[in-house]
Amino acid sequence: MDLSNLKPAKGAVKKGKRIGRGQGSGKGGTSTKGHKGGQSRAGYSRKIGFEGGQMPLQRRVPKFGFSNISRKEFKAINISTLQTLAEARKLTTIDFQALSDAGLVSKNDLVKILGNGKLTKKLNVTAHAFSKSARAAIEALQGTATII
Repeated sequence: MDLSNLKPAKGAVKKGKRIGRGQGSGKGGTSTKGHKGGQSRAGYSRKIGFEGGQMPLQRRVPKFGFSNISRKEFKAINISTLQTLAEARKLTTIDFQALSDAGLVSKNDLVKILGNGKLTKKLNVTAHAFSKSARAAIEALQGTATII
């Protein structure tokens, strides 16, 4: 066996349906397009979402709610995460750069510090926003919570 006599397995390749090649083929005349109407004409293309005249999905399903264009999406980070980060990297100041280096945030994120967990180390934290409980927990240990 070599490259000159390679061929697909028997029955693996079928010939395409030859339409519009005379009445004897059984696919002549209208070439399987039926009689008249838009779908039989040259250049016909069905509209996106068309379901044969049935009410399309995008019209059946109701719209609801709204999107607030003024919404700010914050990346939430708990003080327990700050505690583990400070212990692992021996930090006393945690800012956006430190969080980014740790892989907790990406460069376009807005960071909000939340108060879940325990803080045992004095930290100077800089972020875009703080919850009341997080600010209280940081300042209870004489740390600072600075808003960017």
